Amino acid sequence: MKSNPADSQRPQRADARGNRGRLLEAARSVFAEEGPRASLNKIAQRAGVGPGTLYRHFPNLQALTVAIIGDDVEALCALGHDLLEHPSPDEALRTWLGAVARHATAMQGLVATQMIAQPTRKSSAALAACHQAILAAGTALLSRAQHQGNAPAELDIADLLLLANAIAWASEQAPTDPHLLDRLLALINTGVPYLPPS
Repeated sequence: MKSNPADSQRPQRADARGNRGRLLEAARSVFAEEGPRASLNKIAQRAGVGPGTLYRHFPNLQALTVAIIGDDVEALCALGHDLLEHPSPDEALRTWLGAVARHATAMQGLVATQMIAQPTRKSSAALAACHQAILAAGTALLSRAQHQGNAPAELDIADLLLLANAIAWASEQAPTDPHLLDRLLALINTGVPYLPPS
């Protein structure tokens, strides 16, 4: 018996959506505690579902991580859109870069670990779409800060995103210093002069 092609287009049942949401919430919590060492079975237990339910939604760790990244990117892009209305273009850009850095530290390096893992075709396409969405959100904020604020014309959004992620990585290397991330982000906020290559 052939399946109905429309079946794949049907929205998830409410209980399935609820299970997915609980799994993502549990995964964030467990990854924040244990990082890349987290057990998928522990995530299922924390979510109050069986391992089979977890694997039906997320067949492996990478699929789960990509789903979390996708949700976070959606939230970061929504924040970027809202910040385009901020009265200070410079402050809007700094606020958004801070949110990007905090996103990168949220799960103790798990995102970075999975980003360099051998991707599947599906995960590679999803991560590429996330990357493009983040670039677009950041480009809009930077362009506004360059035209209406004080951001130098030479700044590039890819460089700023790299800086935000480098700050996140540095803060992860000092887990006993919970304020390091904020201090490093403050260096961006002070407007350290941009020195173009000579």
